[in-house]
Amino acid sequence: MSELRTALETDAELDALREEVRKLRKINGALMDRVERSTDMSANAFSMFETAISLEAKVRDRTLQLEDALGRLAKANADLAEAHADADAAQVRLRDAIESINEGFVLFDAEDRLILYNEAYLGFWPQVAERLDQNLTFHDIARIAAHSQGPAGAQVAPDRWVSDRLAKHGIADGGQVQRLADGRWIQINELRTSEGGIVGIYTDITEAKAEDARARARELAERNVVLQSTLDNLSEGVCVFDGSGQLAAWNDALRRLLALPENFAGALGSHAELQRWCRETLAMDDQGCLDWRGGGADQQAMVCLCTAGERHFELRSNAMADGGQVFGFTDVTDMLRAQASLQETAETLERRVSERTGELVDLNRKLEGEVAERRAIEAALIDAKIVAEKANLSKTRFLAAASHDLLQPLNAARLFVAALGDRRLALPTRALVNQTSTALDSVEDLLEALLEISRLDAGAIQPEIGPFRIDRLLQTLNVEFAPMARSAGLAFRIEAQPLWVETDLRLLRRILQNFISNAIRYTPRGTVSVACIQHDDRVEISVTDSGPGIAPEQQALIFEEFRRLDTRSQGKGLGLAIVKRASDMLGHPISLRSQPGQGATFAIALPIGQPQREEDGDTGQPTRDRSMRDLSVLVVDNEKQIQSGMRTLLTGWGCSVVTADGYDQAAALFDGDRRPDIILVDYHLKDGETGDTVITRLHDHFGVRIPAVMISADRGEPLKTQLAAANIPLLNKPVKPAQLRALLRTMLA
Repeated sequence: MSELRTALETDAELDALREEVRKLRKINGALMDRVERSTDMSANAFSMFETAISLEAKVRDRTLQLEDALGRLAKANADLAEAHADADAAQVRLRDAIESINEGFVLFDAEDRLILYNEAYLGFWPQVAERLDQNLTFHDIARIAAHSQGPAGAQVAPDRWVSDRLAKHGIADGGQVQRLADGRWIQINELRTSEGGIVGIYTDITEAKAEDARARARELAERNVVLQSTLDNLSEGVCVFDGSGQLAAWNDALRRLLALPENFAGALGSHAELQRWCRETLAMDDQGCLDWRGGGADQQAMVCLCTAGERHFELRSNAMADGGQVFGFTDVTDMLRAQASLQETAETLERRVSERTGELVDLNRKLEGEVAERRAIEAALIDAKIVAEKANLSKTRFLAAASHDLLQPLNAARLFVAALGDRRLALPTRALVNQTSTALDSVEDLLEALLEISRLDAGAIQPEIGPFRIDRLLQTLNVEFAPMARSAGLAFRIEAQPLWVETDLRLLRRILQNFISNAIRYTPRGTVSVACIQHDDRVEISVTDSGPGIAPEQQALIFEEFRRLDTRSQGKGLGLAIVKRASDMLGHPISLRSQPGQGATFAIALPIGQPQREEDGDTGQPTRDRSMRDLSVLVVDNEKQIQSGMRTLLTGWGCSVVTADGYDQAAALFDGDRRPDIILVDYHLKDGETGDTVITRLHDHFGVRIPAVMISADRGEPLKTQLAAANIPLLNKPVKPAQLRALLRTMLA
């Protein structure tokens, strides 16, 4: 189009130049003629000669311009011819493309006139092919199709079909289905073009419709087979009549019960014939239950007990929604005879019971006292059971609710102690800090043991089995219990070997803690020693004391709750009960070797673990991690003690710490482009807010995914699974500073 426009503009310009040149030539000729005829050599004649010369120069310029315009016109004509050739080629390709598709294709312009189509489209409307030279619109095509009765819907009311078709065509927002008079089905999809026209795709879906009909027929046939099979397996005789009173379905039980002939469906194929057979042939007293009531399903079912000679039937009549009716016949002759026999038997038994009643009265009187006493005992037992269940439930609820509140102050204490340990302290003070940290570890582990074992009783947790070096655990226990042994005046020795075992570290620690603490508590003088020996595929850890020993008859009792052999001790009798539960759960056998006056040895056998690659451990010296210097940390926790403890600990590592109690406060602390380097969030916050929600909202607030760590006292698997799916690390309370530091190093590496 641009080439055509350029050519037209060039033609107009050329015509204007031609007209101007013609005028100049005419003027120049007139002037030259006057000059030649004039003999006057005056100034006026000379002036006219100069003018003629000037005009001749202008004619020459105009001529050059005309020649240039003619050249440009020739080039424009050549470009226009090439564009026409390209358009013709594109038209041929487009025509070939739409003819190659199986679906019918049609294109209407913005004035809804037919401009492009294929033979497949004419195959649906053959009447239109005869009038393609008439510059047809869609309205013309719809009217031709309707009045030629091409669509099935146009056979009754063609004008209405045309109106509906034009309305759908004008919308042009999707597909519709039409059925043709020759039995074919087509799916029409119409959409508007960018120029306001409409393009339509016509697809023959006759085979799909036929397959759908065949599938529905198969489904209906299968349902009929299932229905008939169900009817044939009923012991009740059933017959179904349609709205006109004709027999529609029945089963063999009906023929047997009513003694119908083999061809009864033909001979007795109506309700009237069945009614006549029952009343006249069988002499059935139906009490009107056989009357026709095909008035709709809103009528209630009729049920009556009728007789036919010596036989008895339960007759049931139900009206159906389509005006039909269902009759059910159940032979209850044997049942009534059995009832009569039972009635007779009951009367006989009643006489016998009356005779025995007098004999039983005295016995009942004697038994009433025993029953009353037994009921009182049972009531007392039930009350005791209810009290025990309530107490157990209350304990479980208390432990579940208290886990978070109990671990919160421990977490704060651990953070403060860890922060104190990072400072330069005198050796005695540092020893006190280490002992405090060890004591906090012991309290934490014992508390967690009680909470976890309580959950284990309910089947709520599973042990976390993994490999670790047993000497590391024994060294920790040495630090924990050596001061206790010294204060009791006992020699305390631990023989640790670098052996790997496969078990749950926390539960094993609690088992050994109970072994050692009991040994120290019940040994008045002498030695308490811990040994670690490998036997084939097992590692035995034993705790031996020089105490009074345990008699054989008492060795099984000490593993029960609240069992103490020495009532003078301060123990509650729970330690070995916890040991028994934990060892049974882990599947690690425990043993006791003891004789009165010869001390006792408690031992547990552990499976050997696969050695693992170890990282360099913490030297224990208070150092400031250079990788954390000036690190911006956002701590979100609703407990002020936890905020203070975290601030103290992280500030000691060189971090810049900001604390908040929830999302709103955290978001308000950072404005502009400021954001933290890492986020530490408690899971349970105020007003039902959770840590994962806070992390997500902070990521949206900062517009970037900032590394985040979740901190929680919840050790359940659902939370672990949820955070693992979100790729959020989890630290359990009380937080161990070494674990926190290692995790921060890893995340910031």
